[in-house]
Amino acid sequence: MSSYTKVLVGTDGSASATRAVERAARVAADAGATLLIASAFQPISDRDRQAAINQLGNDAYKVMGSNPAEEALRDAEALAHKNGVEKVETVAEAGDPVDVLVALIDGRKVDLCIVGNRGLNSLAGRLLGSVPANISHRASCDVLIVHTTGGGK
Repeated sequence: MSSYTKVLVGTDGSASATRAVERAARVAADAGATLLIASAFQPISDRDRQAAINQLGNDAYKVMGSNPAEEALRDAEALAHKNGVEKVETVAEAGDPVDVLVALIDGRKVDLCIVGNRGLNSLAGRLLGSVPANISHRASCDVLIVHTTGGGK
């Protein structure tokens, strides 16, 4: 295969994830590929939802009505278009980030997954595994780990 046709990147809206999205957008634009931007999230439990309603009253609906995953995806999509990507798809799915990304790789026929390096050098990342490390082990496609933390480029 001479170039990538579908590139996947995950985002949680953080600065590190935004840098990964920007790199993914440049790669997808250069390849003329579709950019699939995903955001995994943990749904609010019924107990937590009720606690918020009890504490905030009617204002709880304003807070719970905005989904941080959807907001992160809107921002990432705008960034992708700004970087020249013509075809962008977005998906927000409940679940563990690694599980969600691996399922998308397989289900959407992704041929390149781009993730940031955040977590690779942390103690928790070394002991428990990090998103980039786990993706690199489980993905059935090429994986590009982008340096998104620290001072490097």
